[in-house]
Amino acid sequence: MRAQDGGAAAPWRVHRMGAGRPLLALHGFTGGGRDFETLAARVPAAWIAPDLPGHGGTRAPATFADTVAALIEIGGAAPFDLLGYSLGGRVALALAVAHPDRVRRLVLVGATPGIEAPAERAVRRALDAERAQRLEAEGVAAFLADWQAQPLIATQARIDPPTRAVMAAVRRAQTAAGLAASLRGLGTGSMPPLWDALGAVRCPTLLVAGAEDEKFVGVARRMARRMPAARRWVVPGAGHCAHLEAAAIFGARLRRFLSGA
Repeated sequence: MRAQDGGAAAPWRVHRMGAGRPLLALHGFTGGGRDFETLAARVPAAWIAPDLPGHGGTRAPATFADTVAALIEIGGAAPFDLLGYSLGGRVALALAVAHPDRVRRLVLVGATPGIEAPAERAVRRALDAERAQRLEAEGVAAFLADWQAQPLIATQARIDPPTRAVMAAVRRAQTAAGLAASLRGLGTGSMPPLWDALGAVRCPTLLVAGAEDEKFVGVARRMARRMPAARRWVVPGAGHCAHLEAAAIFGARLRRFLSGA
């Protein structure tokens, strides 16, 4: 199944796949809407998978407020299901907090509500600013070589080869300026912490973390305690990118969850 561009006014690029109930899907850092092609082939839905700001064909302003406002329009008039991974998970959670009436069911993979301590947020902003400067100075290829060597990202080597080929092509097409803008505007240090707002998300929610992604297993556990309609799922044999590292079992679980099971 190939993603088709279209459906949203410039400067956003949106990939649309399948038919059925709308499912807005938000990718991780360095990724793109096409990353969801494998899951769209497994899970019947009208997949709406935009390239997030600074990624792929989207050159929209990279701030949380502007991104959430644009995604509400892209999602359409009816309540939609919402899936977010990592960076996309942070944005998805911000959208669900700001517009709880628009989200029917929520799935977060390897996501965090942000950094609670102001001093720790400042440290993370400084780290992301340093990464952005490296991107601009050294280019995308050098940055990706280091980024993909991190233990958090390295487990993606178990993703099936056709999907990895799509992801690699998406990453190679990124621009240094775009990814740098995303780090500065949508990085974890720039995200308003949402821990105290989790109780406002009352739609059925599935919090997903790979069993090998210990940090986010713990984050999901903490989130579940504060979200009235959340359940956790630790995916065996998977790391941070659990939805693609274990695409078959994730797709089956996603189908059941979206159907209300």
